[in-house]
Amino acid sequence: MEHNAEAFGRHLSLERGLSRNTCLAYAGDLKAFLGYCSAAGLDPLKADARAVEEYLWKLKTGGLASSSVFRKTESLRAYYRFLMLEGKISSDPTRNFRAPRTARKIPRFLSGPDMEKLLSFPAGGNFALARTVTAVELLYACGLRVSELLGLRLEAVNLPQGWLRVFGKGAKERLVPMHSAAVERLRGYLDRRQARFGASSAGGEIFVNRSGKKLSRVQLWKDLLRLGKKAGVAVHPHMFRHTFASHLVQAGADLRAVQEMLGHASLNTTQIYSHVEKSGVKAAHGKFHPDKI
Repeated sequence: MEHNAEAFGRHLSLERGLSRNTCLAYAGDLKAFLGYCSAAGLDPLKADARAVEEYLWKLKTGGLASSSVFRKTESLRAYYRFLMLEGKISSDPTRNFRAPRTARKIPRFLSGPDMEKLLSFPAGGNFALARTVTAVELLYACGLRVSELLGLRLEAVNLPQGWLRVFGKGAKERLVPMHSAAVERLRGYLDRRQARFGASSAGGEIFVNRSGKKLSRVQLWKDLLRLGKKAGVAVHPHMFRHTFASHLVQAGADLRAVQEMLGHASLNTTQIYSHVEKSGVKAAHGKFHPDKI
């Protein structure tokens, strides 16, 4: 359990890009839940929805503020989603939990100039840097989740037609288009990959480490941080997916088309990007309204 808790902490910080205070709060929530499980003789990996509900109900009836119960619920939902992602459990006991409606924050995304700094950063003869810039290109050009990017295999790529076959949440398959710049970037990286590893020393994964094995999420995050630092841009992996969607909506793309490309099961999830469009309109109004001239 301690190992899972430590890995969960790294996941929150490195992959989800949560603030230090949020990570500490989630870690404290998880520690309290694991302590409860230990005292009750309950294996957290085998806990069902009823067991988790009973724990949260005891917190609520014990006088804990609703906002704190909400956060602890979110902590447990994040923890069990992480365990599912890692293959530690086959069923998420919190999957049907409904959180109360809260104000949705507009997701952070990068500006066009910042994206250009990252995409135009010269890789030279450095294979790892070329791999990182290619990863950024695909995350931004296709709106991929990090797990989808690292799950890409050679047979999933159609360079002549400019498509990727992506397996998202719940093993749902979708076809995602690539623009010409992304196609050429990926083609160049695959040529480097072939020259470095040949046909037999690496498996079918597209993004591989220096040993030819599948690149880990932690290593990709470290690479992205390194690239961002060199280019002078603060990044975290999921920001590229937000940037992809935000830039499309700002340019006038239909929300349903964005939903399909992102692989969202519900349009409600994609609706957050409509606020990005409205925020851009408000900024333009404030800057260019005749009263300001």
